[in-house]
Amino acid sequence: MAQRVVYPAHIEPLVQFVEETPPDRIVAATHDKLAAGTSVKEMLLASGLAVVRSSDLPPGHHGGPLHPLAGLHAVRHIAARLPGEYAMLPVIQNVAVANKHIHSPAMGPFILADAKPVSEKDDVEATLQSFRYAVSRGVYNACDHYFLYLLERLSPMQVLEELLQVAIPKNQLDDHYFLFPVFTWRALEYFGWEYARFIGRAPVRYITRPTDPTSLEEIDRLIDKHGLLERELRAKTGDDETAAITALADEIGRCSKFTEVPEMLAQALGDGVSLEGAGEGLSVGGSTLFLRSQTGNPMDVHINTGANTRRYLLRQPELSVRTKLRALLMWHTGPEVRMAQRMLAPDIQPEPERVAALPFHTQDELLGEIEQLIGRLPVGERLPAANLASWRSTDEVKQAAALAQQYADRAYAPEALITLLGKIACRDNFTEMHALKHHQATYEEFHATRPSLRWRHLVAAVQAAAISHGRIQDIYEHAAEVMHF
Repeated sequence: MAQRVVYPAHIEPLVQFVEETPPDRIVAATHDKLAAGTSVKEMLLASGLAVVRSSDLPPGHHGGPLHPLAGLHAVRHIAARLPGEYAMLPVIQNVAVANKHIHSPAMGPFILADAKPVSEKDDVEATLQSFRYAVSRGVYNACDHYFLYLLERLSPMQVLEELLQVAIPKNQLDDHYFLFPVFTWRALEYFGWEYARFIGRAPVRYITRPTDPTSLEEIDRLIDKHGLLERELRAKTGDDETAAITALADEIGRCSKFTEVPEMLAQALGDGVSLEGAGEGLSVGGSTLFLRSQTGNPMDVHINTGANTRRYLLRQPELSVRTKLRALLMWHTGPEVRMAQRMLAPDIQPEPERVAALPFHTQDELLGEIEQLIGRLPVGERLPAANLASWRSTDEVKQAAALAQQYADRAYAPEALITLLGKIACRDNFTEMHALKHHQATYEEFHATRPSLRWRHLVAAVQAAAISHGRIQDIYEHAAEVMHF
């Protein structure tokens, strides 16, 4: 009979703490553990291991280990930046959502069984062929076993490359087929690759389950059309690309049909723009599109997280150019990216006239006004009855973005705004890590983008904070009872 997976002795008790603590006690109990000296790294590792072992994968993408694992990269970085006891809050949020999923009757009871590596004649290439055949049939249990063998024989990035052959085409079915494995790999860079044999199994089982068929034929034709695999593409960007990247970002930001974006990217690459430069142009253009979007759905953050994860892949020397190109050119296909297209304002946002009409504010005045405005949101119902996809942002959300644009135009200190936004993101538990992931993505994109373009990311971050704030934040409210903010 199968036995549940057992973790190393030094972490097993903390994993059981996450699994067994009643949900109504998990916030205070996690705070007490952290206050007593449990490290952020240990607590987040235990959270990830617990939700993998004791919560089943969802039929869609809400529930189980998906969002708790996908949020780990953001949580650990935000916790490192926030001051005082606020640094505990993103960690508590992650543990709380993992614990919630473990105790949910919709996701359990469940145990992750101990599994052994399986190969084909102890041969890597033969095992890869069997893995691909199992993928084609949706036999995720077999894929799980083959994955464990491949982990022993290939580097982590080589394994991720193989997973991306499955994940990239499925991006058009659900953004999370692509995002889940990439975010998990970023978390494993922090925890250590020895935990991939536990934590990595969740995204493997998720992306290899049976789905509708998908194809990359159109993207591959575009790659062939521009001869992108027939010559060596420039990898790194530089100051000499500023004009071309600005033009690409502006072209993407002005478009109204996202299906036009792959041609823009391929043309830029064909004209000599570097891979990194194309990723930067997509990222800045994506933030422009996010600002044009009038969505009020706090889950619609994958315009930015999708660009951010792709830029991460573009920096990986072990990944093939083909995989990088496919990932980059498939950004627009995710359903949650495409959703924004239906709610685009016709012109660039925030409107220059609105920003120009604002009275002068000092840096501290702007920070205070942004915080107070967002703190009053949402306006109206906390949870409107309509489907999430139909939610539209209020004028107050756009006003927050206008205030952020004035902050950017006056070149005030970015770190002060980033800290404020980090605190705001940590209040949310309605989106189950989406607010935190978006905040971290825009933080990384700000610092990875040239000065003339980078502020678009922080203005987008303010708009996202205004959209997500105030829906459900009972974890924050509970934490505030035991913490000193």
